[in-house]
Amino acid sequence: MWKALHQLAIPERLYRLCGCWIPWLAALSALLLVIGLGWGFGFAPADYQQGESYRIMYLHVPAAMWSMGLYLAMAVAAFVGVVWQIKMADLAIAALAPVGAICTLVALVSGAAWGKPMWGTWWIWDARLTSELVLLFLYAGVIALWHAFDDRRLAGRAAGILVLVGVVNLPIIHYSVYWWNTLHQGSTNLQQTIDPSMRLPLRICIFAFLTLSVTLTLMRLRNLILQLERRRPWVVALVNKGAAR
Repeated sequence: MWKALHQLAIPERLYRLCGCWIPWLAALSALLLVIGLGWGFGFAPADYQQGESYRIMYLHVPAAMWSMGLYLAMAVAAFVGVVWQIKMADLAIAALAPVGAICTLVALVSGAAWGKPMWGTWWIWDARLTSELVLLFLYAGVIALWHAFDDRRLAGRAAGILVLVGVVNLPIIHYSVYWWNTLHQGSTNLQQTIDPSMRLPLRICIFAFLTLSVTLTLMRLRNLILQLERRRPWVVALVNKGAAR
């Protein structure tokens, strides 16, 4: 296992591995998004209480889930980068941060659109909403720190420390509906309380957002590897090969 992980620390190997996975994941993402969103918005039955407005769930729930999931992935990469000084871990943080920020923004905007007909307002300083907004600020801080330093090692170290400090926000987001009296609905026990006709397209959307997030992350990671290794012979050979075509 450790030998396999060590291979991922080699920029050229990681670059080529990402290139192998991206087309398959992109195709799977497109297929799942069409099926999940098409089914959820077009064919799932209306909710007996919320009517048609609940359908925003097929965007909101996957985006909210992976806004936290991607941050947790960043935290793992940050730990690896800080402890073992692997520079590819720093690049993983830089690749994950914009994708996670987009997921968080989608979660907040779709949540506001869902909250307007349910709560009568676009925004309230609810514990769940506020902690999710803090998550967006954490992503923005990581992105800002990465671009604040010319030294990539220093930038990775600073961003990694912020990520590790910000991990404390994840349980606050998750347990906020239990710890405080909030308007946000509680847990659905892994969607078990949702009717099966609505639950299946939701799970497809959740998996679709996962594959899409991984695809975008790998695409950005490849670009970051090329930028970092631009003077290496293998990158020069790759550029010359592309120019020859």
